[in-house]
Amino acid sequence: MGRIPLLSPYPSTLDPRFAPSAFVGEAVPFQVTAFREGHDLIGVNVRLTSPAGVESLHRLSPLRNGLDHWRASVVLLEQGRWTFRFEAFADEFATWQHAADLKIAAGVDSALMREMGALLFARAATEKDRGAAQVRALKAAAGSLRDASLSDDVALEIVRDPAIAVYFRDRPVQSLVTLGPDLPLLVERERAGVGSWYEFFPRSEGAVRRKDGSIKSGTFRTAAKRLPGVAGMGFDVIYIVPIHPIGEINRKGRNNTLKAQPEDPGSPYAIGSPLGGHDAIHPDLGTPADFRFFVRAARAEGLEVAIDLALQAAPDHPWVTEHPEWFTTLPDGTIAFAENPPKKYQDIYPLNFDNDPTGSYAEMLRVVQHWVSQGVKIFRVDNPHTKPLQFWEWLIGTVNAADPDVIFLSEAFTRPAVMRALAMVGFQQSYSYFTWRNTKAELEEFLASVSHETSDYMRPNLFVNTHDILTEYLQYGGWPAYKIRAAIAATSAPSWGVYAGYELVENIARPGSEENIDNEKYEYKLRDWEGAEARGESLAPYLRRLNEIRTAHPALRQLRNWSAHWSDDDAILVYSKHLDAALSPDGRSDTIIVVANVDPHSVRQTTIHLDTRIWGVEPGTPFEVEDLITGAVWTWNQDAFVRLDAFAEPVHILHVKERR
Repeated sequence: MGRIPLLSPYPSTLDPRFAPSAFVGEAVPFQVTAFREGHDLIGVNVRLTSPAGVESLHRLSPLRNGLDHWRASVVLLEQGRWTFRFEAFADEFATWQHAADLKIAAGVDSALMREMGALLFARAATEKDRGAAQVRALKAAAGSLRDASLSDDVALEIVRDPAIAVYFRDRPVQSLVTLGPDLPLLVERERAGVGSWYEFFPRSEGAVRRKDGSIKSGTFRTAAKRLPGVAGMGFDVIYIVPIHPIGEINRKGRNNTLKAQPEDPGSPYAIGSPLGGHDAIHPDLGTPADFRFFVRAARAEGLEVAIDLALQAAPDHPWVTEHPEWFTTLPDGTIAFAENPPKKYQDIYPLNFDNDPTGSYAEMLRVVQHWVSQGVKIFRVDNPHTKPLQFWEWLIGTVNAADPDVIFLSEAFTRPAVMRALAMVGFQQSYSYFTWRNTKAELEEFLASVSHETSDYMRPNLFVNTHDILTEYLQYGGWPAYKIRAAIAATSAPSWGVYAGYELVENIARPGSEENIDNEKYEYKLRDWEGAEARGESLAPYLRRLNEIRTAHPALRQLRNWSAHWSDDDAILVYSKHLDAALSPDGRSDTIIVVANVDPHSVRQTTIHLDTRIWGVEPGTPFEVEDLITGAVWTWNQDAFVRLDAFAEPVHILHVKERR
């Protein structure tokens, strides 16, 4: 336990076998519970050791919540494996100052308290590395406390002298020093925690309709022509669905029908055919050289390419004949299809990693390493919860040991324990339940959880939709719903994403499902991006503005700084993101307040109530806010009236302007 208990250290994971994580540039809150017996006061530090072995010491502050919690936030700027250690000590000056302030003022033990202070100051003056001016001041203060001709009122001035307090704050007189254990912290590159993602199907970008009505597939070369438009909206990750040969056996047709027509391209998730498997490229998309051209073109636009890692096989994948042991054979001799009862995916065989773990693990590693060699550093992993956790721990650990810049995003809409465990074993990012959290109460609970409860090891990527998910909220909410969801996603977490067509408000679902009708997963999509924007039929300008705001405001590129506020209307969500000046890259504090009408069918007006102390404004003090969407400026205090018209601008994104 140690002389001074140090309990419940953070950051931490649910299991001590796994290290918590952060990303470069993240303001990480280090927290511990620390106390000692009686009324004597303590101090707490955290000692950080960088991957290069450089140590730094940071003083923690008590949270004044009655729970003996101590915290300090530190921005970590070096990628790699850090260690941190909490250190507690009896703070002799703080203990004396507190007691002397009370006792001398009350005329109790005044002479004794003055002598104790004089002894403490004299002792501090003998310590090494205190400047000459400080030593002179401490000796003078000690002499004054011992001067019987000086009144207790003058002695109290010494007790309360802020300059002396600074001396002991910067260099406390310590005893009973207690050291906690060295604890690990993995700091990953910034993109592991911060990014604006855009998903598209390369085969649709540049696809053209032939005279006979059939469609010619787009290629990597034609898809590259869409990259400036994506970058122009402010996105920095371009995520593409599987690019491999698609199986012919049991190929799905339009709208997931069981029989494909000759012109149907099939689902890219039915990977593999006689043309190749997971290391091959669909010939309609081009060659490996064309893929590398696409990666370079993306990089030139400031975009990183993320590819889909879907570890499954079509019935005619080469693995099926070369390694039948990698699949599950049923009693009738057939191979089991992928299922999510009552759904059955007749065009996909799931892998069985238990029959030949050595061989199957090695092959999956080879596939990932192949695409890394082609310039890919980000993998969006399809359905990782259907593979053994042990496999992901091994694969991600092995890949990151060789290249720590490789990022894995978990697409696991599954049970909380499974989703969180995937993050603990190595996934740098995770899809989440955001798509199904729509009401004010649901969003408050969800955003508080991902920002504080799981943020030491799980980083959410708030996708507003995917090629598989079109929620009822989007189906029936129209343009307001699309604005609301994008604004909340872009301002709540440092990583968010959209699937192509979001800007066109493609909200017609296949009856009885949460998927778009005429789903791009089973066919080509021909879209007129530039024409839609020119006609005012696109949300591209709104998405562009959201990403501009994210770029300009460092508070929005942090995860752990989300705070809920209050409103008198159950449809008005209010939250803020604040970053102290000391933690900001430009040395200026940054505060964003978001007020969202989450009912896309109404006009709402209400009073909101803000805890302005979060950004250093005392209640009752006026401050100025600027709406970063409309440019409107208002003077507010902790209580403010708002009116949000879902059919005009359903969300305020407000910047708290610095006071001069």
